[in-house]
Amino acid sequence: MTATQSEVPQALRKWFLIHFVVDFIFAIPLMFAPVLFLSRLGWQVVDPVASRLIAAALFGIGLESLLSYKASVETYQGMLNLKIIWSLAAITGLIISLLQGSQGRPIALWLLLLIFIFFNALWLYWKVKISRL
Repeated sequence: MTATQSEVPQALRKWFLIHFVVDFIFAIPLMFAPVLFLSRLGWQVVDPVASRLIAAALFGIGLESLLSYKASVETYQGMLNLKIIWSLAAITGLIISLLQGSQGRPIALWLLLLIFIFFNALWLYWKVKISRL
């Protein structure tokens, strides 16, 4: 089946734009002021290099979400795979960190976990939905 732009639901396109915004909201302070940003979120110790690597991933995934806005269903399928893998890996890492008591388990860590769980469920939903197109 040859996919066309019209096969990508408008709601999924909007979620990609929302994801772009969310990624950039976190990526900008992580890139340019990681210690200040994470300290205010309750982190006890901040590694600016690791923080900036996470920012780079967020910039990449977020910007590709924006650039893919008018793409084909095949492009969306590939991006959904990436988003599912990234969010599941993040969920796993956050759970391990919480179980180990990392950073004193600040509330922001729990909120990040909830954000990643929400987006993972959302991407899984859309992956199943567009695979049926």
